[in-house]
Amino acid sequence: MTRLRVMIVEDDAVVSMLLAEVLSWMGHDVCAIATGESYAVAAAAETKPDMMIVDVRLRGGSGVCAVEEILRTGFVPHVFVSGDISSVRALKPDAVAIQKPYGQSDLARAMESALGAAAAG
Repeated sequence: MTRLRVMIVEDDAVVSMLLAEVLSWMGHDVCAIATGESYAVAAAAETKPDMMIVDVRLRGGSGVCAVEEILRTGFVPHVFVSGDISSVRALKPDAVAIQKPYGQSDLARAMESALGAAAAG
């Protein structure tokens, strides 16, 4: 996988910091960390990420709604993360989603899958 500029959408500071470290170890650059729906939309417009890792449930709104808003201006490959991916599957059957807790290999596979879906679409 080539080096990507990744935006993290996660309202838990510890989780977002750990995810940023993992992404850095994987060779990617974290271009933004957004903690809520409106912050995610603004950060995506400003930073133009190559990929987004998005928590489904945010204290400041919905990760799914944030992605829907962001995608109105152009497609960005994305991976949803959730403690219960069945809720994501119900809303977005074709979404790339991984369940918390997940490991680096799970994340890498999901990112590859999201990139593959973007290339096919």
